[in-house]
Order: sequence, then structure tokens, then C-alpha cells
Amino acid sequence: MLRSILEQRRKVMSFRVRAIETEDRALVEAALKSAWGAVRVVSRGKLWDPLELPGFVAERGGDLVGLVTYRHEADATEVVTLDSFAEGEGIGSALLEAVADRARELGKTHLWLITTNDNIPAIRFYQRRGWDMVALHHGALARSRQLKPEIPTHGLDGVRIDHEIEFRLAL
Repeated sequence: MLRSILEQRRKVMSFRVRAIETEDRALVEAALKSAWGAVRVVSRGKLWDPLELPGFVAERGGDLVGLVTYRHEADATEVVTLDSFAEGEGIGSALLEAVADRARELGKTHLWLITTNDNIPAIRFYQRRGWDMVALHHGALARSRQLKPEIPTHGLDGVRIDHEIEFRLAL
């Protein structure tokens, strides 16, 4: 039992987080297409290309195990994409902490992000890490689909995707 726990702990800590570099773009593009179905993402009625945004990758043994992209505003930083390809190992949390550290360096007051109403695992993830649910943008996905028609109508567990949920984390 103890050996199993120690092996699991070693696995959890066996990744490193670093800033996305120019030579990572092809790998990041492939990962975004796999995770999101396309590279472009929509947030609050705006279309973003994460390949043009700063971000961090998490790597284990040369393999990509997570990535985050973000953009800065006047007093805040938006987390545009967050993907962990090995859940339950602290990768998503480490990536968010890297963004928070960068935002603090720049004097930002908070992070914010959008998820959709079907993404219950993400809603749970953010709330367990102290993020505050600050807004429900009712019907926002109808507008988002005008910008990105490939957004599916149904998501996790067959739940219809209609609304954006906004989370905020004070820094």
C-alpha cells in the first residue's frame, strides 16, 4: 500500500512547467485541435487564437501533459485555454499557478476564465481551488456559434451547451 502511494506521489510530481516557446507552436496547435476540435476559441463574444497568446506547457519525459494560454487586460488576466492530459496529478493546478505568478508580476488584481454549463468537472475543479463563480452568461453560446460554428450543441454527458459561466480568482 505504501509503495503504491509513493509511486503515485512520484508520478504526480514528475512533470515540469515552462513557458511556451516558438518551437512548441506545432505541438501546441495539435494539442488544442485534439482538445477543442479547433485552434480558435470563443470567450465572452470574442474569438481568440491561442497560438498567438502567451502560455505555459507541462511536460513529462519530453511529452506534453498539459498547457494553458492566457491574455492580459488592464487589471486582470484571462485564462483562455487550460488542458491537462493526465488528470488528477496536479498539472492543471500547476499551470494555473504559473499564470497567477506571471499576472502578479505584472500587478494584475485577478484571473478570470470562462467555462460552459456542461463542464461539471471544470466547475468542480475551479471551485475546489478557490475560484469564485461570478456570472452566468445566459444564452452566450448562441452568439459564440456565430463566430465559431463548429462549437457542438451538446457536450459532456450529452448536456446541451447554452451558457458561459465566468469564474474569478483574486490575486
